[in-house]
Amino acid sequence: MTLEQLNMLKLVVEQGSLKKASELLHKTQPAISQGIKQLEQQLGIALFDRQSYRLELSNKGQQIYNHTLRLLNEAAEIKQLSKHLSSGHEASITIAIEAAYDLNKIIPLLEKTQNQFPRTQIIIKQEYISGAFDALTQEQADIAITPVGMLDLEAENLEGHFLYQGFLINVAAPKLLQRHPQIQSVKDLKNEYQIVVQDSGQRSKGKNYSVQSGQRCWYVNDFNTKKTLVLSGMGWGRLPDNHITNELANGSLQTIKLDDFSQTAELNYHALKLKNKMLGPVAYALWNNLKASRQNN
Repeated sequence: MTLEQLNMLKLVVEQGSLKKASELLHKTQPAISQGIKQLEQQLGIALFDRQSYRLELSNKGQQIYNHTLRLLNEAAEIKQLSKHLSSGHEASITIAIEAAYDLNKIIPLLEKTQNQFPRTQIIIKQEYISGAFDALTQEQADIAITPVGMLDLEAENLEGHFLYQGFLINVAAPKLLQRHPQIQSVKDLKNEYQIVVQDSGQRSKGKNYSVQSGQRCWYVNDFNTKKTLVLSGMGWGRLPDNHITNELANGSLQTIKLDDFSQTAELNYHALKLKNKMLGPVAYALWNNLKASRQNN
């Protein structure tokens, strides 16, 4: 059984005659007829009911025809994929994104890339704190989107493009704040649990950012868990501004104003790539789209 034989079957059924199928395939009618007979011999069934005037599929032939359509579609997809890969397009690209970044800001660019290169898989690695930065520098990602300063760009041989400025906001639930009506200093929260997201990278190993000495802490792996715990009143901490817009508006979370602990932390998001690594055509197209984008706060 060959794809050529299956294609003959498809066209004979669609055109309703050997003559029309032979014209489309640029083959003689005897060649088409012989191809169908060989397919029937190989399958051990009669594909057509030859008692009628027109060529009509038998009941078993109809089932084979349905499978034939699926196989021919898959074969066409394989040819397209092979063409895509042989042209130099990547089978997949990986983007490492720091989890505080508002993913909605990149969706139009991902959609544009997907439409332009539908056969390249886009893998998104969500990382925390320095994880996206590490994924890029360790060549586990083609592009990273993460907060970064100019010193990092200069020290790490990176090319960066500023995207927008976001914020981490220090918040707590009213339930927790009611326990501290005269709160003024971060020391007043020492016996409350500060909820801290763990770094998925290695750059903060052995360090506790924005955690005072002796502070009681709970460590979590993602912002959703942190947000749930903070909303419950079981702890406090900084959350990305785009994660808590509704909660700040309805009062289920409130900002914590302290004399010695900043209410917000600025996050200057950049798209990053390695200077000494050439991107493939799909990753390069996404990179150029990121550079051309203007992301509003």
